[in-house]
Amino acid sequence: MEQVFTDEYFMKKALQEAETAFEKGEIPVGAVIVVNNQVIARSHNLTEMLNDVTAHAEMQSITAAAHFLGGKYLKECTLYVTLEPCQMCAGALYWSQISKIVFGARDEQRGYLSMGTKLHPKTAVVSGVMAQEAADLMVRFFANRRK
Repeated sequence: MEQVFTDEYFMKKALQEAETAFEKGEIPVGAVIVVNNQVIARSHNLTEMLNDVTAHAEMQSITAAAHFLGGKYLKECTLYVTLEPCQMCAGALYWSQISKIVFGARDEQRGYLSMGTKLHPKTAVVSGVMAQEAADLMVRFFANRRK
């Protein structure tokens, strides 16, 4: 039997959130948090709308998931995010003790890997899932802004 709930399945949900951000004029990053194949949090960047530099998709999802679960730790949860988390988001993910992070496109300039930021030792990471789709959305967004 074919596995329905794959990393690609949930990354498509995160990409839908990124598209919503794009339509709102936000940098198109989307995120979902999943536990037991159920999406418990979904979000996208809201930094422009909220006038808040901390309103990244990951931060919004962490807060929503913690509220859903009734606790601050996201053990047994997986974050799907279209762009590699930044240093700030990686720090929050460290403290949340999230079990797994799956991201699409790399952020060579501002991503946690380039910045040398550490994640929780028990956090597994999968990168490159639907990376081209995520990167294309970012390129399209910034091309439109430069017109």
